[in-house]
Amino acid sequence: MANNKHPVAVITGASEGLGHALAHALDRHGWTLVLDARNTSRLQDSVRGLDHAHPIAGDVTDADHRAALVARTAELGGATLLVNNASTLGASPQPTVADLNPHVLEAVFSTNLLAPVELVRALLPQLRASGGRILNISSDAAVEGYPGWGAYGASKAALDQLSRVLAAEEPTVRVYAVDPGDMRTRMHQDAFPGEDISDRPPPEDVVPHLVTLIEGDLPSGRYRAADVAVSAGVGR
Repeated sequence: MANNKHPVAVITGASEGLGHALAHALDRHGWTLVLDARNTSRLQDSVRGLDHAHPIAGDVTDADHRAALVARTAELGGATLLVNNASTLGASPQPTVADLNPHVLEAVFSTNLLAPVELVRALLPQLRASGGRILNISSDAAVEGYPGWGAYGASKAALDQLSRVLAAEEPTVRVYAVDPGDMRTRMHQDAFPGEDISDRPPPEDVVPHLVTLIEGDLPSGRYRAADVAVSAGVGR
């Protein structure tokens, strides 16, 4: 086990968007980062300038890849934080429920629900030992009925409920399901192909609210990022 003086965070989907922005913010706050993304070159580009980053490229739905993430955190002294950020829409444009291919639905649940749950299960011993936190990135699609968002919304609704149950079962670990709101990201653009989404805020605007959850004292629960008051001294 390495002699690591920094708290250790695992962030999935860290090559761009919210995962990238959060990784850079936590790096400035002195965290050691174990970062995951499917695209190797994007992940390598994303970690440039970070002081304590350990990028491991791979698909979070792959058991061997998840095992590699868990092993690296153990080498670094154990995880204090898990951020389940990696997600997929499944298809773009998104189909209605009537036209939803079962293979697409299975792929969405595999990435957005099953993989996060398996990472939680694997990292729980470390998180219990550190009194750590789990941040599951949710969506307003988990609670609203937007046409075309059936697969994604259902997967996030299931993740919300599992987060609630996990919080009740693990009193020493804080568990947050967080709706970050609309953001100007690649995935959000894929959800609205051909549309101009330049009016959406960048993910960097959401990060201070997430850092407040990560480093503050709020109890486990489901939060809208915009409703989390940013702690003094927490910036981008």
